[in-house]
Amino acid sequence: MTDTLQHINGTAVFVCAADGEPLRDERDAIDLIGNAYYQGASWVAIPADRFTDDFFSLRTRVAGEIVQKFVNYRLGLAVVGDISRHTSISSALRDFVYESDRGTQLWFVPDMDALHDRLGTAAV
Repeated sequence: MTDTLQHINGTAVFVCAADGEPLRDERDAIDLIGNAYYQGASWVAIPADRFTDDFFSLRTRVAGEIVQKFVNYRLGLAVVGDISRHTSISSALRDFVYESDRGTQLWFVPDMDALHDRLGTAAV
């Protein structure tokens, strides 16, 4: 499977393949942002399994660095998939996910159907 641009409820979303290279740091994020920007996306949907464990360990600051790159380029970021193994051991991550999901820039969704729903109701 390859990364594709999809239009979801009127929003251009660059949907990343599950079998792509892992996102380890902000350099990887910039490469992905470049591809998404080139395609004309306003959101990027990345399977949760593409992120390394460091992303979900907030003390490493990897999540903050990656998310900040998306904010700088005004691209929404959706982390798609089950992250319960990470949130079950980190109250800080649970709080981060909760606060992110209340906003308009970063969402953690369990699957693409949930992203379709969010994009259908969000003012993006």
